[in-house]
Amino acid sequence: MKLFIAALLSLLAGLAQANEAVIRKAIAERIPDFPKIDEIRPTPIPGLFEVRIGLDIFYSDPTGQYLLQDAQLVDLRTRANLTQARIDQLSQVNFASLPLKDAMVWKRGNGQRKIAVFSDPNCGFCKRLERTLQELNHVTVYTFLIPILGPDSNEKSRNVWCAKDSVDVWLDWMLRAKQPEKVTGKCDESAIQRNRAFARQHRMTGTPAILFEDGSRAPGALDLQALEERLKRAEGREGKGG
Repeated sequence: MKLFIAALLSLLAGLAQANEAVIRKAIAERIPDFPKIDEIRPTPIPGLFEVRIGLDIFYSDPTGQYLLQDAQLVDLRTRANLTQARIDQLSQVNFASLPLKDAMVWKRGNGQRKIAVFSDPNCGFCKRLERTLQELNHVTVYTFLIPILGPDSNEKSRNVWCAKDSVDVWLDWMLRAKQPEKVTGKCDESAIQRNRAFARQHRMTGTPAILFEDGSRAPGALDLQALEERLKRAEGREGKGG
């Protein structure tokens, strides 16, 4: 029986590889400027294959003749959105891999819970999130500056990062609209460039982007209840080894 199962799994794997090659060839021939495909793999639906480009998910038949774009694959038994679950899995970032030396850090209470935020100083939703973060207890917040909204964001980020107390200047601006003082002279602002590179690498195209200890992430200005729920969920997963 074990030999039969092993042979069946081997056959299925071979078929999947054959389908992958067919799909790649067909899409390349029919859409020559189609972006580079990162991965093709079977879905729970027989004959339907996931075609992944970065975090973008498409679906194809085994011949590559039909391509579903902007589709959501839902398991109606559990009501689980399998497409979103896959995107969430792919977008995870190992919290331990974060370059914390390139972040501004503040904490409240015992600071036991940790959260990282990639933020632009001119982002309205970032300011809303910053106000909500002040309501959290027993948290350490790492803020990574990624100026993506234009030249003024670049200047403000430099003035914040290069200030004597960058956290105070940042909070003064985000919470109280107190303009950061212009920093003249030399300043090592390479951390900002590294932050932007890190954000591009992990396809963070908007701000704020929030990362939790379990590797999950969320876009946008979550409200207090949503933040607390995600922090509790992250604590539970992290406690189980991720």
